[in-house]
Order: sequence, then C-alpha cells, then structure tokens
Amino acid sequence: MLHKLTHLSKNAKIITGALLWFILITALHFSVNFERSERRVIKMGYMPVITNLAAPILDFASKDSNGIRYKAIKYASFAEMAESLRNGEIDVAFMIAPLSIVLRQQGEDVKVVYIGNRHESTMVARKDLKVKSLQDLIGKTIAVPMRYSGHNISILDLIEKENLTGQINVVEMNPPDMAAALSTGSLDAYYVGEPFAAQTLMSGHSERVFYVEEVWDKFICNLAVVRNDLIQKEPGLVQDIVNGAARSGMWASKKPKEAVKIAAKYWNQPVKLLEYAFTTPANRILYDQYIPKESEMLEMAELMKKYKLLEQADVKGLVDDKFAKSVKVENISDINLILK
Repeated sequence: MLHKLTHLSKNAKIITGALLWFILITALHFSVNFERSERRVIKMGYMPVITNLAAPILDFASKDSNGIRYKAIKYASFAEMAESLRNGEIDVAFMIAPLSIVLRQQGEDVKVVYIGNRHESTMVARKDLKVKSLQDLIGKTIAVPMRYSGHNISILDLIEKENLTGQINVVEMNPPDMAAALSTGSLDAYYVGEPFAAQTLMSGHSERVFYVEEVWDKFICNLAVVRNDLIQKEPGLVQDIVNGAARSGMWASKKPKEAVKIAAKYWNQPVKLLEYAFTTPANRILYDQYIPKESEMLEMAELMKKYKLLEQADVKGLVDDKFAKSVKVENISDINLILK
C-alpha cells in the first residue's frame, strides 16, 4: 500500500510539473505574440527593400512607446501581401506601385497615401556576360519582382525603345530568390529594389547595368496603401501612419548608420551589405519625395495599358495626398521623436 501511495505521489508531481510548464509556455507565447490590449496595433505588410524602410523603423520606434504599436509583417511576395490587405489581415500595405492600380481597378476601395523612398532600384547582370547595354542581353533572361511592378514596366519600355521586343526574355521572380539564381547561372540579369542587387554586386557575381534613376527619374518602387474604410472611420489614425512613415524616412536620411543597423535586424541581412546598398553611390536615395501624385500614377497606368498589363488607364480615386501634404518633418534628430 505504501509503495502504491509513493508511486501515485510521484505521478501527481509529474502531472503537476507538466501542467505548470504548459501554463508557463502558454503565458510566454501570449506575451510574445500579442500586444497589450490598451495599445492600438497597426499591422504593416512590407517586403525587405529600402523603399519600405518605414516599416521596420516604425516597428522599432514604437516597441517601447505609449502610443500606437506599429507591427511590421514581412512577406515573401507582393501577391501574398495584396491578399492580406484584401482580407483585412493588415492595415497598411507597403506594396509595389502598379499593384495598387490593379487592386483599384479590380474594385478594391484602396488609397495610395504615401510614396516610399525613391531611387533604390538597380539592374544587374552576370559579370561574365560583360553587359554594357540591353543589346548584350539578346536571347538572355531578365527577372523582375512581378508582372505588376515598375521594374517590369520600365524594362518593357526600354526593350521597345531599343527595338528589341521579343528578343529578351523577362520573367517574374520573388526578390529574395534573385541573387541565388544569378549566382548559380540560372538567371542572366535582374532588376529590383535594393539591397537585392547589392548582394551579387558585393559578391562579385554581377555588374551594374544601370541605376533606375538613369532611365526613369523619380521612379516609384513601392508605396503605402490603406483601405478607404479606415480613412473614413479613423482619418486621424491614417494621418499618424503617414506622419510616421514620412518622418522615418527623413530621420534615416540624417542617421543612415543607425537606420542600417535597424534594417539589418529586421531583414536578417549583413550590416555591410546594407551600408553598401544605402550609400552607393552617395546621396542616391530620395527620402523627401513621399507625397503621392495622381499624374505619376496615371503615367504608370498608361504604360501598363500600353504593354497590355491593364485594359484601361484609370486611376480615378486611387490617390489621397492630403495626409502626406500635412506631414511635418522637423525635429526628428532622434528616433524617439519620429512618432511625436
């Protein structure tokens, strides 16, 4: 009998210990994955490129603040991010610009409220090909982020101007896969936002063909899109989002080394790679051109129609510039002042 009681006592201790461990793990899980209920959480979808630098900076700056908690959610593809915006799983999408036009024409009531940092895209080609112009890529394959990307529109336009239509193969590829594809020889060139081009430039596998600003001045890579119902219900909140995004860019322009360190953690990229991408050449990236313009979006839509990516060049109602026009960009010498 005593042996049986001792055995039961041991079993009870094991069960109790297991329950306590389960409770502890559950509590830790909730503390890590759920924000405190008293703080408003804004979920931001983004891809890890310099044009979307606002997402990781806002996440970092808001972690220990008392106001809005900006939560950056990294996506592997823009298509997946667009679906999350459609389904209300995120509040803001830092997405590739032409995709916002497509969403609008598909009936999604979305608005472009902010333009990401500009002039951060590059076209690179395999070093052994010694590419100096598009003529050198006849019969070769170039990757772009997606069909509905400014990079695709840009390269199609350049191909037509060089009378090379049908002579160069353009394919879609998720940006994180491009460097490896080129390095292994399964891809000849790619055109993308940084730091993805810098990866093969630094490794020595590629050479620069051109910077985007050499072929398209003020090129828009990514922009911020919100659903119109959020604007209608909480315009002040949207203003806060745009304020934070624009001010984060202006802060990064003054504190590039600090911005690089933050981005490196969120993007899981080496600091040296990002330093190269952010500063080569010096003063390349435009942080202060964040106000969306209907004329720019219309130019993009007309090119999309020209190259049969859209049936009509309609951007009516897509742009809402009042939030970006209201941003104040002074007094942001410290990252803690971005959200003030």
